[in-house]
Amino acid sequence: MPRLTADALRLAAGGGAAGPLRRFAYDRAAVTPGIVHLGIGAFHRAHMAVYVDAILARDPGWGIIGASLRRPDTRDALKPQDCLYTVVERDASGTACRVVGAILDVLDATTQRRQLLDVMAEPRIRIVSLTVTEKGYCHDPSTGELDAHHPDIVHDLAHPDAPVSAPGLIVAALARRRAAGIPPFTVMSCDNLPANGRTTARIVTRFAALRDPALGRYVAEAVAFPSTMVDRIVPATTEADRRLVAGLTGLDDAWPIVTEPFTQWVIEDRFPAGRPAFESVGAQLVEDVEPFELMKLRMLNGSHSTMAYLGYLGGCQYVAEAVADPRIRGLIYKLMTEEVMPTLPMPRADLEAYRDRLLARFANPALQHRTWQIAMDGSQKLPQRLLGTIRDRLAAGQGSERLALGVAAWMRYVTGIDEAGAPIEVKDPLAARLRDIADAAGRDAAALADGLLGVVEIFGTDLPADTAFRRAVVGQLDSLFRIGALATAARLA
Repeated sequence: MPRLTADALRLAAGGGAAGPLRRFAYDRAAVTPGIVHLGIGAFHRAHMAVYVDAILARDPGWGIIGASLRRPDTRDALKPQDCLYTVVERDASGTACRVVGAILDVLDATTQRRQLLDVMAEPRIRIVSLTVTEKGYCHDPSTGELDAHHPDIVHDLAHPDAPVSAPGLIVAALARRRAAGIPPFTVMSCDNLPANGRTTARIVTRFAALRDPALGRYVAEAVAFPSTMVDRIVPATTEADRRLVAGLTGLDDAWPIVTEPFTQWVIEDRFPAGRPAFESVGAQLVEDVEPFELMKLRMLNGSHSTMAYLGYLGGCQYVAEAVADPRIRGLIYKLMTEEVMPTLPMPRADLEAYRDRLLARFANPALQHRTWQIAMDGSQKLPQRLLGTIRDRLAAGQGSERLALGVAAWMRYVTGIDEAGAPIEVKDPLAARLRDIADAAGRDAAALADGLLGVVEIFGTDLPADTAFRRAVVGQLDSLFRIGALATAARLA
């Protein structure tokens, strides 16, 4: 079977088992780069790159140069196929395939750092966007501030021309542009951070100021950091997905993406260096992203994390399997309705419609979204997904039993042993520290809760001191140890 390349695509038949194979409707030779994207993983390729792909036929100056910051896997998979890849949208109603051509090149920052900085310093690059996950910002999740003691930040301050972190790369490129008299690019975060534009601005500006106070002032005054809200469920690609795409298209794609039909992008319209016409392809350009972002972080992401920990502990490998269990589905419905929705500044009818749409999306039988994948990096995710909601409810004198169960389920998960006694591969920047706390506490719910609540980077100093919150978490954690995840969920469903 031929490998997906530009030549193979030209020779390919019109379609396959999924019907006509949609292809980009422009001459790629006429496309020039206008965007550098840091963190070119599956989510970006299923989301932002698809929007840009739809724009390039009428405005070819916005091609994407992608960069992987940690590993060369994406570059090594996509470069031999001319950076083309297949996006497959699946749900119960059917399957649709398209080949995306918006990515012009992929660089590996670990071996092509100088080339990446050269590209970022080019005048034609007007946007640098990011999907580097929460941990890629080298910040303290409990405060949203730069962690100046993070090993990558320490390295980048000592070696400003050889940065390894996303903040270091952005500031190094901005410093080059400033020295050359080139206007700065816009920095656009597409990660699940609260007020992600303002958070990124604080982190990048602080790093620049630590490197050079004058550079810090320049970044604060001259660089735009629009906030965004991104939404699409994108499971990790599997070998079964690769076989599926080969059967549907007749082409061998080393890194296709299987995702849902739903996609949403809300963008704060602050792009002094110019931008593509995102609104022409379905994105929403707004003055204030925060209400949308808060809704998504608390309802979708908060539910996802709660479902992932409870589902994994309860033996559910996939999200659709977890939400099909009436105990977990009932819990998530009430978590959103009774504890999350009252904290959101949007019309009740809109929130109810969003809740119902989320439950339908979670139940999509065509997506193999692993609970283990969502459970990764919980120390970085909990502050945004659950703890902010809990703080708002505590301030209002309201209970948070279901939210506390989500926190307790994370605590039970990071012990590293599941309910059947099998080891859990806990992927988290703080995994070793969390495991030491868990090992010392054993199955003593109060000791485990107190030990993990003492991790200030996650919980701050306020939540551990709140007796109502601590009591709720200890109670739910005790129940998880005694009767298990599904029975505990049933009590609150």
